[in-house]
This record gives sequence, C-alpha cells and structure tokens, in this order.
Amino acid sequence: MAHMNNTSTFDLDCRRCRRLASFLDTVREEYPDYHARPVAPVGDGSPRLLIVGLAPGMHGANATGRPFTGDYAGILLYKTLYEFGFSNQPTSTHLDDGLALHDCRITNAVKCLPPQNKPQGDEIRLCNSYLSAELQQLSEDAIILALGTVAHNAVLRALGLRAASYPFAHGREHELPQGRRFMDSYHCSRYNTQTRRLTEAMFHEVFAQIRKRLAA
Repeated sequence: MAHMNNTSTFDLDCRRCRRLASFLDTVREEYPDYHARPVAPVGDGSPRLLIVGLAPGMHGANATGRPFTGDYAGILLYKTLYEFGFSNQPTSTHLDDGLALHDCRITNAVKCLPPQNKPQGDEIRLCNSYLSAELQQLSEDAIILALGTVAHNAVLRALGLRAASYPFAHGREHELPQGRRFMDSYHCSRYNTQTRRLTEAMFHEVFAQIRKRLAA
C-alpha cells in the first residue's frame, strides 16, 4: 500500500485555507490524540480505480489520518471494496489495522476537516490542485468514482471540464475526453444509507459496473 505524499498531490502542512487551518488548530486542542491535519490519499500508487470523497469526517479520517476510517461512512465503502476484490479486509478502523488496498486509491476533494462537514466553495477550489495532480498521475484506462456531487464537480474542475456537460446522477457513467471513464455514486454517508437513498445493493451495482469495465 503506497501513499502519494509528494507536495504536488498532498501537503501535510498545508494551510492554504485560513478557516480550515484555524478550525483544525482548535480541534487539535480539544482532541490532542486526533490526527487533525490534512489527510493523505491512501492505497495503490498506480491504481485503476480512484475513489474521490468529500472531506475527512470529525471522528473518522480527521481522527485516524486515513480516508473513511473510523466513521460510519467507511463501513459500507470498505465492506464493498473487500467484496469486489479491492481490499484485503472488510473493515478500516485505524492506521495499524493491516488494511491494504489493491488496484485502488481513495482521496478526498478537500483534504481537511471542514466545520459541519461543509467545505466552502473557495476551499474546494484552493484544494483542487492536489486532486488535479492525482488525476494527472492516473493511467488512461483508470476509472474515477465520485462519491456525491461535491466530489463529482471537484473532479471535473480538476480536469478542466464543464460541470454542465457531465451532470451528476447515481450510477451514471461518463465518457471523458481521451476515453477516460468517470462514474458517480451517492455518498456513503450515514444520512444517505440510513434514509436508504443509497442502499448496499445500489452501491454494489456501481462496483459491479466498475469491475465489468476494468475487465473489458
């Protein structure tokens, strides 16, 4: 399992966004054992699947330092990754739990915890260069999966494409310039799964389509 930790794709000391940097300073004081810094992408260094989430959660990635780890949103994601052969285990609870991702990497549109889990537009834009660098390093046959509308729009911004030309819809597959595949899913948040806006079956359908494309 490799971390993409050079400063073009990630910067642990980034303080570009004043509001987020200040918020993390406060969180670090209140929770001294938490990671409470920008959260690095995790997974394969040359993946054929890049999953893009929204931002670290307060008691999940912000606490553990790994995307979708230790919070409710990661339960369905890591279970699904395991069932479709992208992970060696169905859970991700902390950095030393032995997790290894196969042919898959997970990142976020915004690398820092935002207040109320809602990054502002300027924060999404300021963080976008990191996502752009990640996308530039992907192979042309890689598939990009966006979890939710914010991640979807961040990917398009990072690729220099107009959001209006590629509208978000759960399960939708977009063919981007140069033939790259881009797929959408509702975010696997507690709200979406508990209200059944996103069911396990719906999420599995997206990953079944990804596996089909990767096998083609």
